[in-house]
Amino acid sequence: MQNSEAMTLSFALLAAAGGLTQRIHEGVVARGFKGVRPAHGFAFARLAPDGATVTDLAVHLGVTKQAASQLVDEMVRKGYAERRAHPEDARARLVVLTGQGWACTRAAEEAAAEAVREWGAVLGEREVRVLREQLLRIAPHGPVRPTW
Repeated sequence: MQNSEAMTLSFALLAAAGGLTQRIHEGVVARGFKGVRPAHGFAFARLAPDGATVTDLAVHLGVTKQAASQLVDEMVRKGYAERRAHPEDARARLVVLTGQGWACTRAAEEAAAEAVREWGAVLGEREVRVLREQLLRIAPHGPVRPTW
């Protein structure tokens, strides 16, 4: 692959990811969830299903522990997450989604499904499945990090 082709592919993937992030965010807001940012969604993805420590979240997001702690403080203040005693480490706190956090996560899933259905209208359902399979081969586990 030529350098220019690689750059074109890179820009297309980044544009698609940015557009998808924006569509999910808009869908979450349209479903009544106020005061959330895309960064919250990236954190919610790590907190579901079993919660995480602030350190785990910092690693997932690629930020400092202090930045992750500030994000958790914000999510707790807005009612999307709560801190609990860690079941295996008395010194640590586990951050988990609240009912409102889970509802917001479901809203994000619905918004993502709507956006991907539109890709199906452009590419066809089969091509979207192929795209999914190919992207999972390249980046099977992420990490998916927000742009701050």
